[in-house]
Amino acid sequence: MLLAYPFRVLVPRRAAPEAATSVAVALLLLAGVVDLVPPAVVTALAAGAGATLAGLRLSRLAYRRGTDPTPRAAGVLLDAAVVAAGLTAVVVPLAGIGHTVAVLIGSLVVAVLSTAGLNRLPGRSRPAASVRLRWLVESTGPAVGLALAGWLLLPTDGLPVPVRLVAALTLGGLGMASLNAFAGPRRRSGASVCRGGVLLTVGGLVLLATLPSAPAGRAALLAVPPLVFGMLLVAVGAADAADDTEPVERVAAAWPRAVLPAAVLLLASGLHLGAGRAPDRTSVLLALAAVPPLVLRELLRANDAATSGRRAAHRRPTGRALQHRRAAPGRWPGTPEPPPEGALGVPDGAATATGAGSTWSPDHGSAWSGLNRRPASASGTPGDRAALLDALAAIGDVPAPAGALLLVDLHGTEAFGPTAREDVLVEAVHRARAVIAPDDLVTGCTGTGFAVVTAAGPVLAYALGTRLLSALSPPYRLAGAMLRVQTSIGLAEVSGAGPADVLRQAELARRRAVQLGRDRVEWYDAFLEEQLVRRLDLERELPGAVARGELDLVYQPVVDLADGQPVGAEALLRWRSPVLGTVLPAELLPVAEDLDLVGELEWWVLDRACRQLSDWSVGVRELWMAVNVTTRELTTPDFVQRLAAVLAAYGVPPERLVVEVSEPRVAGDLSTVVARLAGLRSLGVRTALDDFRAEHASLAQLRRLPIDLLKVGPELVGARPDGQPPLIDVVVNVGERLGVEIVAEELESSTQVEGARRGGCRYGQGFALARPATAERVEAYFEEFPSASR
Repeated sequence: MLLAYPFRVLVPRRAAPEAATSVAVALLLLAGVVDLVPPAVVTALAAGAGATLAGLRLSRLAYRRGTDPTPRAAGVLLDAAVVAAGLTAVVVPLAGIGHTVAVLIGSLVVAVLSTAGLNRLPGRSRPAASVRLRWLVESTGPAVGLALAGWLLLPTDGLPVPVRLVAALTLGGLGMASLNAFAGPRRRSGASVCRGGVLLTVGGLVLLATLPSAPAGRAALLAVPPLVFGMLLVAVGAADAADDTEPVERVAAAWPRAVLPAAVLLLASGLHLGAGRAPDRTSVLLALAAVPPLVLRELLRANDAATSGRRAAHRRPTGRALQHRRAAPGRWPGTPEPPPEGALGVPDGAATATGAGSTWSPDHGSAWSGLNRRPASASGTPGDRAALLDALAAIGDVPAPAGALLLVDLHGTEAFGPTAREDVLVEAVHRARAVIAPDDLVTGCTGTGFAVVTAAGPVLAYALGTRLLSALSPPYRLAGAMLRVQTSIGLAEVSGAGPADVLRQAELARRRAVQLGRDRVEWYDAFLEEQLVRRLDLERELPGAVARGELDLVYQPVVDLADGQPVGAEALLRWRSPVLGTVLPAELLPVAEDLDLVGELEWWVLDRACRQLSDWSVGVRELWMAVNVTTRELTTPDFVQRLAAVLAAYGVPPERLVVEVSEPRVAGDLSTVVARLAGLRSLGVRTALDDFRAEHASLAQLRRLPIDLLKVGPELVGARPDGQPPLIDVVVNVGERLGVEIVAEELESSTQVEGARRGGCRYGQGFALARPATAERVEAYFEEFPSASR
């Protein structure tokens, strides 16, 4: 059978070498623990494997093409650091000369080379001095705790006290720095991952220098995981950083930096006491040394809370005064002139959000217009926006922030003039004020909506959103006429995020409400943002994909279920985007419809499929080619004439082409669809109805459609839950009366194939028969059936 696609694996293809190396290192460690392999050999083999793979990855970065030499210089230095770490771990233990001193010297070389490489790495961040000081204060206490854990865990035999203390302090500092890298605000950036990998690598070397290296000393194996995985993370982070343009600022993950050091210290103390050893003077001094940084940290936090309280108290009167100004009737509250139309833009200074090479910024407002089917512009008047940000900051500054922002957008006023839109907004604000709490703030944002800032928690805020929907849904009276509008509400929590971030999140949620049909409240979450950013990436990259040669076709064979012979193939579109990877039609076509690019894509598919069919016409085989067409393109007046021209250009007999149209979509313009299908049949082209549902309306509609093939899914082939015979029997009987042949598609098991055969389906298609593949692989598959001719 055809094996066109690789087997599905648990890890991405590009990460397969790292996954294989990790498994090999784990097996080596297990062998060392059970004394099958000496610890020194385990360390040498594991470090050699990690250094080799990381070195190869970094070599590609060092010699990558491009005009910017900075990533290449970083790649050279980091590559040298990884090689030095590998040589230190491999050669020194096997040579057995000056073990501790030699490894420490190697660690110093690795640290110097890595520091130089990190300084040349794109995407590195340089926080302000006050931020660095704050992080130092907050990290000192946990770092001393980790140093104490290292002091308790490091061996006492054969290790001088000064060396043991220096090693413990070094490990504590490296461990806390690693936690800051992996849990900081830019923890997902390539630069932070690379920095964390460097720290783990150096920490592994320090452990290797201090732990006993005798063949029977299995404690040295503790140095292998941080050493190997640190080197791999250096390579992965450096490659990602070379492609990062603007790393995302996120809220730092607090729990790893607070919980992990305490957990490690608790474990070390338990092991130390369990071994029957009493606390010594050094451990007591280290424990006492952790107290002053913790006290200083709490003093700084208390000062921040007091400052935030004063700030909030100063801002609250401003918010309430603004509410009273909003309450004045007769005009759009608080604005001398009507605010501009359009969707709410992200305010200046908003944090960016990147995904798959995209960046969220105010300049992207117009790119989202395809989602809303309406024009996008800047956000509301500066005064309104400033008041909204102040209100959000006042909630976020309190010690235990709670509250929410609801962005309300009204749809259906675009066809009216500014005065009518203003009247609708004034009435909408009055309705909103009737259902919100007295202390909630209502402020203008755009020409078609407003914002509500509430101190209620998320659940109560969602309930408020539903009340707003109910209050805003009744018709609005305009000059004696009644106008109905739709409402979309986006909800974002105020839970420590900055005002600009909260506003951006609420806007994303509002856009999602528009996408899902309006008249609904949508709650922001991170997955929602990923979806919307992905959509933005698709909208940005899809225009011009045809001209750039990024589209491709794969072909899935269709076989005769009676003898297993191939009778044709279906052309399936793939977008091979260099930015987004392979995009399938289920994700591609909705975006193409919003951007009005479906016609361009479908005619490219028809042209390419007919050209391929012409190539397959050489020889005795007479296979058909099926191509999917949307009803929107099928119903264009010149569709039949244009298709005839394409067939003539490639010399393809019309009966070799099958045009498929989806059954759920034909009802919208059934008479025109019938006319176009009849025109195709008169031309000689065969027609097919895809995605057929065995419903009464579908069966009645089938009598009117001039089709040759009917494609049904596997749900009609299997037994029904009520014990009745499969519906395929009914469909086959109707097809026989109408002269329509049945194709069972999406067959993914031998049971489904046999059920389709027993049910009377003549043709079958699906993974159980043949997978989609490139033209060359499908042609090779056809060669296995030299007598194929249908």
